[in-house]
Amino acid sequence: MKVLSWHVHGSYTTSLVQGSHDYLVPVVPDRGPDGRGRADSWDWPAQAREVTPEQLAHEEIDVVIVQRPHEVDLVERWTGRRIGTDLPAVYLEHNAPPEHAVRTRHPVVTDPRLHDVVVAHVTAFNAMAWDCGDARTTVVDHGIPDPGPRYTGTDASLAVSVNEPVRRWRVAGSDIVLDLASTVPVSVYGMKSEELGAIAEERGLAGLDRSRCHDLSQDALHDAMARHRAYLHPYRWTSLGLSLIEAMMLGMPVLALSTTQAPEAVPAGAGVVTNDLERLRATARRLLADPDEARARGAVARAHALEHFSLNRFLADWDRILKEVAP
Repeated sequence: MKVLSWHVHGSYTTSLVQGSHDYLVPVVPDRGPDGRGRADSWDWPAQAREVTPEQLAHEEIDVVIVQRPHEVDLVERWTGRRIGTDLPAVYLEHNAPPEHAVRTRHPVVTDPRLHDVVVAHVTAFNAMAWDCGDARTTVVDHGIPDPGPRYTGTDASLAVSVNEPVRRWRVAGSDIVLDLASTVPVSVYGMKSEELGAIAEERGLAGLDRSRCHDLSQDALHDAMARHRAYLHPYRWTSLGLSLIEAMMLGMPVLALSTTQAPEAVPAGAGVVTNDLERLRATARRLLADPDEARARGAVARAHALEHFSLNRFLADWDRILKEVAP
């Protein structure tokens, strides 16, 4: 099939374009949000092809994967065809409801053009939380390429992966990161992570400063994370977070809040999943002090991730949906 899909989330799209289809990825001159084109920091195969809006008007498209409400308008404007009428579509919902968790209606409910579109949620929590009305919904759990068991744990510190931690503050749990950094060393990876390091310096925190904040390519990030003793996933409100799955596949023990999908994604024995911040702190200190326990818990995490979040299962799920929508 020829699948039209925007580059919205780099890590997710990296997995998606590993499939057996031709993927049309819109690109605009400034490579802004509506046309980022191919990623330059991830390994994308040749079947992920950049197309301009002008080229899209002449492309044969079998199915569209919609990820944001305004893409419905982009499809009509750039291709001259309408979602649901001229083009089969799937609405890929990456996020948990952004406002009130049980009152937020999904675009498939509020936009008449999307009423017959299947919604693919990335977690069972999201499928439960969103009000999708009578729309047909399905869940495609995350799947990622196996980065390999790179864990060494030689650096007795915590790794955190979060983009724009200051802007996303309590949603991303950045305040929890600073709390832990008052007693244990923490390194933060992601876009604008140095802003959190600057706040830590202002507060005089012993465990975090700008020198411990980095924005790396995916492969370099995996190597860097794997050197840390454990991975901290402090998000209060997120679908799940591919960085958590990546950490488990690397063989890292993980510490996470017991929110959204994390309690089902992290198995017993892989670390700790809790909303008790004192227990989170205590577990962090114990793992940093005991490399043998950390390694054993990381092995549990990797085995679980390989079983539940494999790329092959993920792509098979997407093949099933695409064939149902555009037979």
